[in-house]
Amino acid sequence: MQRPGEKEWELTIDPDTVRLFILKAKAVGAALNDDYADGSEHEVELDGDTHDSHSHDGLAEEKEENLTEEELRELIDDLNVDEAADLVALVWIGRGDYDAAEWTEAVNEARQRRGTRTSSYLLGLPLLADYLEEGLEAIGA
Repeated sequence: MQRPGEKEWELTIDPDTVRLFILKAKAVGAALNDDYADGSEHEVELDGDTHDSHSHDGLAEEKEENLTEEELRELIDDLNVDEAADLVALVWIGRGDYDAAEWTEAVNEARQRRGTRTSSYLLGLPLLADYLEEGLEAIGA
């Protein structure tokens, strides 16, 4: 029997691990925003009289992997099934798909997700860090 004030959920993933994911996701988001901002500074404008062939010297730089994103992807991929389901459920709660009282339902639905690797799914969410923060806050972790 549940005691008054006792949480209806039990995380299999350590909240500190989720906080690490939040920091990494923020770093990934910041890197993307910097890339977009930098892109406008490096645009090449040619007028009609210019017959200059443009070769891009930065191709090697563009092929560089974002190590923070790769680290986050590996950390998520290393989670066991229960931890991954908790992480997805936290995102869904943070995004408002479920509320904290529906924790068990969210986790069960996350376990049944098929088709996409958890890391690919989560890293495809532009507000991942925000959703995780809000999810942790909603469940009081």
